[in-house]
Amino acid sequence: MVNEPSILTPNSTLTGADMIATGDDIAVRAAMEEGKVLAGGITEEKKEALEHAMLDKVQVDCPVTHHFGPGVCIREVFVPAGTFAMGHFQATTHMNVMLKGRVLVLNDDGGTKELVAPCTFVAPPGRKIGYVIEDMVWQNVYATDETDVESIERLYLRKSVSFQEHKKIERLRLGFEPRDYDRADFLLAIKEYGLEEAQVREMSENTEDQIPFPMGSFKVKISESMIEGKGVVATGQIQAGELIGPTKIKSLRTPLGRYTNHAKYPNAEIVELSGDIHLVALRPIAGCKGGRDGEEVTVDYRKVMDLNRRTICQPYLLR
Repeated sequence: MVNEPSILTPNSTLTGADMIATGDDIAVRAAMEEGKVLAGGITEEKKEALEHAMLDKVQVDCPVTHHFGPGVCIREVFVPAGTFAMGHFQATTHMNVMLKGRVLVLNDDGGTKELVAPCTFVAPPGRKIGYVIEDMVWQNVYATDETDVESIERLYLRKSVSFQEHKKIERLRLGFEPRDYDRADFLLAIKEYGLEEAQVREMSENTEDQIPFPMGSFKVKISESMIEGKGVVATGQIQAGELIGPTKIKSLRTPLGRYTNHAKYPNAEIVELSGDIHLVALRPIAGCKGGRDGEEVTVDYRKVMDLNRRTICQPYLLR
């Protein structure tokens, strides 16, 4: 990034509120050298090589929040100063809003341009690379009624082969054995309440009482679980005592009520508020680090069943 910074044009924007991000300057230089991104411009092949190098580095906290409104989803990311970030490929032309910060963007011709908040513009499809000079808050605005984050990602983001392969390797590295005690405790919990696993699964998969995420702001998404099937995964930083979202609204289950898994040592609990049931954090829960998902949000099903009995509701357990 040796060119003199200038004001960024709408056609050379930092794209992607879901990114690979490292704060290690040595790692940045190594990645740049490995990808050879400056020599002769930045081709997609060079971006792939750079991404591959960056994924092996320590990832930076980049909490993501999704805001759902009528016909719109706003995907908001916070990226700290000193971060070298690379966005996923944005598949559509869409509105971008930079609420805060200053970023030096590496353009496809190998030059750099500076973008300073606040600014709003429409960006074309593509992916960019940038160095965040000042703490940044960036929003991608999508015209959609969809509230399932994984569905939104499939519609609007294209994640590279390198990224998907790295994610598979990461899951294999973490393995499933450390969570076996959660499943064992789940089986013990439902037995204590006179339930069989097949009964619980049938109740969980019943679609008659399920509704989508309501409008609002959420720091979680439904994604692959390290415990069982799908679970509730944090995308943003969640503080102890923070309201994560509703699990039941007027006796209807939201995705949080459908997919929150049991854990022997949970990081959240359910509480009744104004007649509805909500998920509340028991301790801090980590959100996204670069392109990696945060922690899975879990509860103790014993407390769920106790509350269901008190409120005369059917259990909405998982697996």
